[in-house]
This record gives sequence, C-alpha cells and structure tokens, in this order.
Amino acid sequence: MNKNVFRNLSYGVYVISTLDGMRHTGCIANSVMQITSSPASVAVSINHDNYTNSCIEKSGKFAVSILSENTDPGIIGTFGFRSGKDSDKFAGIKHQVIEGIAIPDDCCGYIICKVTGKLETATHTIFLGEALEGDTIGNGPAMTYAYYHNVVKGKSPKNAPTYIPDEADTSPETEDTWVCSICRYEYDGAIPFEELPDSYVCPVCRQPKSKFIRQ
Repeated sequence: MNKNVFRNLSYGVYVISTLDGMRHTGCIANSVMQITSSPASVAVSINHDNYTNSCIEKSGKFAVSILSENTDPGIIGTFGFRSGKDSDKFAGIKHQVIEGIAIPDDCCGYIICKVTGKLETATHTIFLGEALEGDTIGNGPAMTYAYYHNVVKGKSPKNAPTYIPDEADTSPETEDTWVCSICRYEYDGAIPFEELPDSYVCPVCRQPKSKFIRQ
C-alpha cells in the first residue's frame, strides 16, 4: 500500500495543550476535527507514547491552538520534537492562560475543551471534547499539513498519525541535500550549506548546524 495517499486527506497543524498537575505542557497534532455544532465538540488523536496523552487523561481538559502559515516553525519543533516529561515546553514561549490552559500567542485561533469521552486504538487515544471557550486571533491563514510538508519542508513527529516511517528516504539523495537529523528538515536555502555560519540553527527544532547530515 502506498501510504503517501493519506497526505491527500486534509490536516491542519495544532498545538494540543493541557496540564501536568500545575505545569503547562502540550504536543503537536495534525488530526483534529469538529464532531458536532451544538454542543460544539471536537476530537483529537494523541499517540499513547506522547506525555500529553496521560496529562489530558488526568486533567480532563485540553486546548487546540491552530497554527498559521506565519507561525514560527520553532513552535512546531518545541512541541513536536521534545518530550514534556523532561522539558518545560512553554518556557520562553509567549502565551496566555485561558480557562486554566496555556495558549501560545503565535497561533490564529484556539478552542478549549473539557473531555467528554474517548476511543482507544492500538496506538492512539481519540479524545472527545466539548468546547468551553474559543476565539480567532488573526495571525494569518491556518497552516495545513501539506503547507508544512511542502513549504516549511518539515516532517511529521514519529508519534503523529500521519507519520510515515520511510518518509525520510523519499527525497532524492544528492550531494547538496542537508537534513536535520532530529526533525528531518531539509535545508534548501540559496547559500550552500557548508558556507552557513556555525551559529545557524534548524528553523524547525532549533538544533545546531552540527546536527545536519548530508543525504
């Protein structure tokens, strides 16, 4: 089966935030959908291995922050390629707290939900949530997964429903292709990679130039 067909389905890119006791935490998700309009409710799919999964289970609340095409890719790196178990993901991220849940400022809208049910799959929990609050922020058009993949040149975190295990090998291997070994971002700037300053960092996961490998 050609798993690339799933990329033709419509996905967004979201920060799913919740509480770890009194500490704010969260992860990146791209499988969020509205279930009903009255009462307004949504569903979000979170991998069992994501620390956010158990935190939503315990807190009974989560927020969906909708990332835009203008969102700093570093937001995706922070929430998508680090674990909230051993890092404070909101440290250094400008945010506001609404209904007790942190919302990154760098988004175009948010929905805060209380958990009303869940469905279990082999690898993911689908949390159902009734919306308590929500608003648009106006930070540009919402980012789609296709935009993230084709324009930002980002890859799916390994726990994302859309992760394709061999996607790192789908790009042609050339001497001029440099890839971040952490998040698989492909550098395609006008300046040859070797000529970039040592201070260069991956725009997605903020790892240093030394983490890039030649494909």
